[in-house]
Amino acid sequence: MPIPIVNSIASWFLKKRFHQIDLFLKYPNEVQQELLLQLINKAKDTEIGKQYGFESITDYKTFADRVPVSTYEECQENIERSRKGVNNIFWPQPIKWFAKSSGTTNAKSKFIPVSEDSLEDCHYAASKDLLCMYLNNNENSQLFTGKSLRLGGSKELYKENGTTFGDLSAILIDNMPFWAEFSSTPSNKVSLMSNWEEKMQAIVDETIQENVTSLAGVPSWMLVLLNNVLETTGKNSLLDIWPNLEVYFHGGVSFLPYKEQYKNILPKKDFRYYEIYNASEGFFAIQDQNNSSELLLMLDYGIFYEFISMETYGTKNEKIIPLSEVEMNVNYAVIITTNAGLWRYKIGDTVRFTSISPYRIKVSGRTKHHINAFGEELIIENAEDALKKVCKKTKAEIVEYTAAPIFMQGKEKGAHEWLIEFKTPPADIHYFNELFDNALKALNSDYEAKRYNNMTLNKPTIHIAREQLFYDWLKQNNKLGGQHKVPRLSNTRDYLDALLDLNK
Repeated sequence: MPIPIVNSIASWFLKKRFHQIDLFLKYPNEVQQELLLQLINKAKDTEIGKQYGFESITDYKTFADRVPVSTYEECQENIERSRKGVNNIFWPQPIKWFAKSSGTTNAKSKFIPVSEDSLEDCHYAASKDLLCMYLNNNENSQLFTGKSLRLGGSKELYKENGTTFGDLSAILIDNMPFWAEFSSTPSNKVSLMSNWEEKMQAIVDETIQENVTSLAGVPSWMLVLLNNVLETTGKNSLLDIWPNLEVYFHGGVSFLPYKEQYKNILPKKDFRYYEIYNASEGFFAIQDQNNSSELLLMLDYGIFYEFISMETYGTKNEKIIPLSEVEMNVNYAVIITTNAGLWRYKIGDTVRFTSISPYRIKVSGRTKHHINAFGEELIIENAEDALKKVCKKTKAEIVEYTAAPIFMQGKEKGAHEWLIEFKTPPADIHYFNELFDNALKALNSDYEAKRYNNMTLNKPTIHIAREQLFYDWLKQNNKLGGQHKVPRLSNTRDYLDALLDLNK
């Protein structure tokens, strides 16, 4: 199909969709309240609906009073029944698919229900919206002259008791309309290969022959693939291989630690980076502006949002609020109610609102992926901002990192212990550590207070990891590919000690 025709079709769809987006931009809280009542009404005859009397719920307050907030562990029994083919437990549609999550909040795998509604009205709708927003902001885009290089998870789909489970990316690829494959590379056959290392080479071999105009995938694994592409072709820049490459759509992990490395292999001033916020549980937010790190919260994907301030999270003073009550620059845990039957479900992520008209957010971390062994409340956002600043000053580049507390023993004070794998190490690791410590103090007043005169915390300890340490750990634990990752901050030493053993 000629490009002008494709662009005309995209423009028509864009105008139609922007009318709907404009509705939730103007009336966000009304759209959310209406959506909640639609979800409740649709599920009123399910087991959950009958248990909590959905039929007589007509407002948010009644819903919040009757339905308890839940974690995966509290939903697990019903999810396992659903996986065995029992229908109408938490959603009226038969649940045919379950997205297997690496379970970063819990060491065990989680199986997140994926309904037909969530596939169509959330995940696929978000993919279209992402393209709409990008094209609206970049009218001269030549995106449709080539293909999108997509990098999904490494798992095949497995059938069990009449239901199917696997990586969300595999489920999405398996259910895509047949025409979607023509605009993507690699082929579905290669995308769904289970052996990660064989798959990587197969993707390289297939994609270097294509006219790739966009990239889509998790930054850490995409970088591994792109470095393999450069190594195979002997080129220094991806633009020598794919001269029409114009945008990278990324999500899954923070982009900050990888940004400079991407700039090095994509030396193009107007190259675009577009962030998304999605998970097995749903697609939540999209970058809707060029050169912005803020994400527009999408309010009509069949997901109702609630929030808990991290200042009260897990305490007797914990307060759950709807979207209409959030404030800017407060760190919130996210709770979702979805069109796949998750009711007031804690997803384990934290966000911070940068705007409330419209509602824009930044993902700030995980409810359990922070270090708070000494009251310092160090979150991912602090760590990555500090590392970015220090790397810029010392001309260092980081591949991966993890950190954990050094717990107090006797009269010994505590500290944070960091294990960092560098692509380009700093000339002086002690100077790097000093700058890093000062950057953390500047970003986090609780950390600064605990570090004052070494009152509670000593200066951080930093170890340099050998090359490919994190990759080897993931391989050893059968976690290569997809959104698998080593938690970057942890209140326990489990991950750090295992990696330090492997680093010897």
